[in-house]
Amino acid sequence: MDTELLISKAREATALAYAPYSQLHVGAAVLLENGEIVTGANQENASYPCGICAERSALATAQNLFPGVPVLAIAIAASRDGVMTPDIITPCGMCRQVIAETEQRYGMPITIISTSATDTSIAHSIKELLPQSFL
Repeated sequence: MDTELLISKAREATALAYAPYSQLHVGAAVLLENGEIVTGANQENASYPCGICAERSALATAQNLFPGVPVLAIAIAASRDGVMTPDIITPCGMCRQVIAETEQRYGMPITIISTSATDTSIAHSIKELLPQSFL
């Protein structure tokens, strides 16, 4: 797996975010077993929680474009005013649960690559970030 390419795609996806309320532009890049990379970005809405996080956007898009193809990894990045954040961004609780169900769906772990402007944190399964999911 080309971790740097996946991180780069997640960072590029931050430009696609619609975040007029939080000003936090989050991008995600999903690597599928067939080698495809699918991206997503957060889309906020004044009627919270009608928006969608970057991770769920990317995962839903991947499953719609490539149904039945397992997810190997997801990278997450965030920016403010076009500058990557100094703190590592990790999935929210809802996204962690969606990643957990995606792992269960395919019976294989998903690598979660959380990034900041200068650092990277890698979890080799959502169980490291969400040890007690709803499953």
